[in-house]
Amino acid sequence: MENQKSNTSLKAIIIALVLLLLGSLGYIFKLTTDTKTLETNITTVKSEKEDIMKKLGELKATYDTAIAENNSMSDELIAEREKVVGLMAQLEKSKGNVAALAKYKQQYLALDTKMKSLMQEVEVLTKKNQVLTTNLDSTTVVLKEAKTYNQTLVGQNEELAKTVEKGSKLSVLNLKTATYKQRSSGKQIETDKAKRVDFLRVSFTIAENNIAKSGDKTYYVQVIDSKSNVLGDKSNVSFGDKSLTYSFTTNVKYDNKTVDVTKDLPGKEFAAGTYFVNVFDKTEIVSKTSFTLK
Repeated sequence: MENQKSNTSLKAIIIALVLLLLGSLGYIFKLTTDTKTLETNITTVKSEKEDIMKKLGELKATYDTAIAENNSMSDELIAEREKVVGLMAQLEKSKGNVAALAKYKQQYLALDTKMKSLMQEVEVLTKKNQVLTTNLDSTTVVLKEAKTYNQTLVGQNEELAKTVEKGSKLSVLNLKTATYKQRSSGKQIETDKAKRVDFLRVSFTIAENNIAKSGDKTYYVQVIDSKSNVLGDKSNVSFGDKSLTYSFTTNVKYDNKTVDVTKDLPGKEFAAGTYFVNVFDKTEIVSKTSFTLK
């Protein structure tokens, strides 16, 4: 009887151990399976992250190429490229998980769609520019042929060719300077001796221009001595963010005809050396010359 009880207890223990062993094996199998699944997920996430980063890099390269062509859409292309660069920076910093990658992938797809749309616009503009360039080349050829033909004509055709070549901008020509000694009798004697000079005479011609705008014109004359000092009024005038120091101004009533301008700049104790004379139309130098006093 006692042996029978012992056998029964032993069987129960063996059964319990078997069940425990089976449970342990099941837990180990599940843990192993979960670990492999996690490793697989990590590998997949890493691979997808690298794939998205690569595609974003290709997007950026496409924008870089398009922007380098300096087309009229450069500002819009630059703005979209910055979005791509920003997303690349976010993706680089992200630890990476399935949910986050899904968000980044969705953003990439939106950027890719926008890029394709912009590239289509760029292509259309490029084709239009090519057509315009072709037309311009054709026009240039026609103009050259017309010019060659006009050069064989006389009289009116010759005058027409000259008129076409003229611009609306006024030309300042024949800028000359001369230094004089003023005698008590009023007689003026030209001299290049610095100690004898009483005044400087500046003269220039505004050329005839039939297509220029007529009206009052102001020119600013700047005389600089050998020590870089501005002579005369030394007045300042501003044009936007630019300023000019000048010796004197001359006002001209221009009616599309040739105008000769002469004005004297008096002074005391002119120094020996080289002087520079500049004539400005606002801030643009339209004529310049120099002279030397002994």
